Amino acid sequence: MNTNFEGSTVIPRILMVCTEYPPMQGGVGRYTHNLTTALRKIGFDVQVVCNRLGNTGNFTGLSPSNTDDSHVILQLVDKIRPDIVHLQYEQGMYGLVLAGLDPRKTRTNIDSLYDRCKVPIVTTFHSAYTVRQWLNLVVPLKLPSKLSILKRYSNSTIIRYWKRIINYNSFHNLNKKKVAKSAASIVFSDYMSKMIGGGQVILHGAESNSTLGKGKMEARKVFNLPQENRIALALGFATVTKGWDILEKMNVPSGWTIVVNSSTNNLGIERCRKNLVKDRIIDLQRDFLSEEELSLLFSSADAVILPYKVSSGSGVMFDALAHGLPFVATNLDFFIEYARKGLGITVKRNPEAFSKALADLDKDYIIYKRAVDEFRPELSWQNIASQHGQLYSQIVKMKTAPVIAASSVK
Repeated sequence: MNTNFEGSTVIPRILMVCTEYPPMQGGVGRYTHNLTTALRKIGFDVQVVCNRLGNTGNFTGLSPSNTDDSHVILQLVDKIRPDIVHLQYEQGMYGLVLAGLDPRKTRTNIDSLYDRCKVPIVTTFHSAYTVRQWLNLVVPLKLPSKLSILKRYSNSTIIRYWKRIINYNSFHNLNKKKVAKSAASIVFSDYMSKMIGGGQVILHGAESNSTLGKGKMEARKVFNLPQENRIALALGFATVTKGWDILEKMNVPSGWTIVVNSSTNNLGIERCRKNLVKDRIIDLQRDFLSEEELSLLFSSADAVILPYKVSSGSGVMFDALAHGLPFVATNLDFFIEYARKGLGITVKRNPEAFSKALADLDKDYIIYKRAVDEFRPELSWQNIASQHGQLYSQIVKMKTAPVIAASSVK
């Protein structure tokens, strides 16, 4: 039996909660799976409840459209009696409903869980937005012309912006309430902690998953990529928030090639971009990649390019760092925090700035690469799981500590 939980031989039982889970294709689900695997390796008893499509979990029943998500979780708490409920929280994954008239009615499907659960809850926050990013989440709808004027108006972009504007404070209040009602909160950066009003920083784990043992040039051959240039990689779900619209407008510096690979997830909610066609830009069009294929693609690159319109965290950035790749990113607060560690460059989100940033990265590449190589061990899943383990143990000890009556204290 593993006894590395500060000498205790009692293994805390964890109920891990996430609507996504493999084989579903999603960054939060992938993170949850990797964290669960790492926790089990160091001795924790972890059971997972997720969406029915994530059928490698232990239990299913959760969905962004299921208003009974809280009930599903509470039933499992009664059934398996975990020591801790660990909830991977991204608002839209639990049915964020923005009220159009009264912001006080804005809710998610799991709000009541925090009031009714008798077991300590740990919440990992995967998103927290500034006003500008919050509004950038609105994607203008393309509606068929045959729709009635009334239906067009009720689904118009104006209405969607209105809901965002009046609900920004409500959105943050939902986060703050969950921070207050959690035994502990986890975030991926100091910026996120500031935005939600608390939370312990535990980095997003990431590491190489390729067992093929191929070097950079061999990895490039697998994807039919050029051998001579440096490669800046752009990948992820095909959402407008990725900001890939500026790639075609870039004057890609000599000696660089931009490689793009996008995918859609099981929920099919992404709006795909058009194929990128330009000199020194390669669109792989390989859709979702397995863990080994993804690791191999990172191994073929020299940097990642992240022209995001919205980001309060980025699994792609952490994956890149774990593979030794510095980044060029939009000057959003999350990326700025890691750029200050010397791990990459942040610039304004326009083609000229990104073109110059790639050229600047090239000039000082050795310096950035050295900083990334020194940082990447911090992202190992064993390290991340150990930090979670310490947090779990502290919570369980506080819960089971004997209560000393004030009158008995001399």
